[in-house]
Parts: sequence; C-alpha cells; structure tokens
Amino acid sequence: MGEFTLKAEPFLGGYERDFGSASIKELHQAAIVSFALPNGGETKAEQTLNSVFGVECPKVGNSVLSKDGSARLMRLGPDQLFCLLRDKQDTHAAYRDMNQKLGQDIYTTDQSDVWVCLEISGSQTLKALERICPIDLHPDHFTIGSMARTTMEHLGTIILRSAENTYVLLSASSSANSFLHALETSIENTQ
Repeated sequence: MGEFTLKAEPFLGGYERDFGSASIKELHQAAIVSFALPNGGETKAEQTLNSVFGVECPKVGNSVLSKDGSARLMRLGPDQLFCLLRDKQDTHAAYRDMNQKLGQDIYTTDQSDVWVCLEISGSQTLKALERICPIDLHPDHFTIGSMARTTMEHLGTIILRSAENTYVLLSASSSANSFLHALETSIENTQ
C-alpha cells in the first residue's frame, strides 16, 4: 500500500494583490480558536482570559490585542469569542497550545479550517467595503478594534477594523473564491 501525506494548503493559494489604492492579502497562517464561556462560569472564564492574555476581555462588538500582541480576542456575543492568532505555521498546534493554557474554564474549538481570513488595506478600502457591506463603517462609528457579524454579497462575514484603513475579514472557507471575487470587484469599481 502506498504512503500518503496530507499537506494543508491555503484556501486561496496565499493570495496577495495590490490594486494601487487598496490591497488584499490572504492571512493563510492565521489560527482561529472559538472560545465558549460556560453557562454560570462566565466570570471565572473572563478572569482566565484576562490572566492568559494580559488584557481585559472586550465587550460584544469589540476586539483587543493581547498584551504581547500575539493574539486578538474578538467578542462575538456574551458567551462567545474568537481568538485570532496570526503567523502560525501549524494552526492545529496553536489550537492545542491555547486549549492547554485555558484549561477547563473555557470550551475551545479549532476554527482555522472553517474560515478564510483576508486583510484589506489602503486609502480606498473603506470606499470599497461600503459598496458591499450593509453596516455603518464610518471611522467615527466603527473605530479601530470594532468588529461585527454581517453579510457581504450574501456571504456571512465577520469584519474587524484592525488599524487605520485596514480591515480583517473572515468568511466561510467553502465560498472563499466567491468572497474574494466580491472584494476584487468592489475595489475595481472604486478605482
């Protein structure tokens, strides 16, 4: 019987493109871990997160970088967070490490293979996103660190404003090519 080796590949092949006034980059080495806070154990779970990451747990609709800058906690709901760990060669090892650090106080699930993670940045980024995103992304309202669940071109999306003119977008890996096409088209139509 032959020997087979499975090798993880980026959903979009490590896509990176500069359009001039905006660019898109696949963050294919991003590990995503879902944290569920146990019913009745939310306070203890938040204390564990504060201890492990060195920062206060964000409020729903916000995110915060860990003290060492290696992780971003994204608060999706009262009892759910995503942890985005960038530049991880082995996303499953990152999950196992996170699971070990958090112990029994928080339920964890590896989400790395479920979401395509794209970063869109540049001076025309907001203009391009406003064409396909139904929420108010004005910088006075959607400040750095803000995040939300929404849809873009009928595809479920989590949008995070990570810096000035920079957004991180998560969408289902099963429709990664369609999502990328929607972003490319919107950028091209705002040039």
